[in-house]
Amino acid sequence: MAGPKRAQESLQEIGYRLTPQRMMILAAIQESGHVSADEIYEKVREEYAFMDIATVYRTLALLKKLHLVTETDLGGAATRYELSAEPHHHLVCRDCGATTPLDNDLFEPLRLTLKERFGFAAELEHLPVFGVCSLCASQAKRSERRRSGARAGTAS
Repeated sequence: MAGPKRAQESLQEIGYRLTPQRMMILAAIQESGHVSADEIYEKVREEYAFMDIATVYRTLALLKKLHLVTETDLGGAATRYELSAEPHHHLVCRDCGATTPLDNDLFEPLRLTLKERFGFAAELEHLPVFGVCSLCASQAKRSERRRSGARAGTAS
């Protein structure tokens, strides 16, 4: 995974100033992994009370545009940010919220198909795939069997 140091170097290489706010935001993302803008804001405010949420959002927009962070909806109330790394993906259970990492090689055939059929260069760097994990699925089956058994018992 690219660290904040690499992201800072990238900003400088393309001519962006390395402000203390940007450095703190990058560090907060690195420390927390998949983190929301509000969580970044709270973390940075611990160090720098004058930070405002608009600065966090502007900085995240810039970092995303420069492909230094990825933005992902892993379910829940907030979009999550992470420093750009090798493309990777997640299975996300809609029932329990568990996430399981997936390798990028599963998505390469999709990327190639989209390019070949539609001429579309898909950005498949950090995708969530939503569904139900095996644990929740087996719990749902057990619950359904119990309900079916209870209904069968009352039908006599």
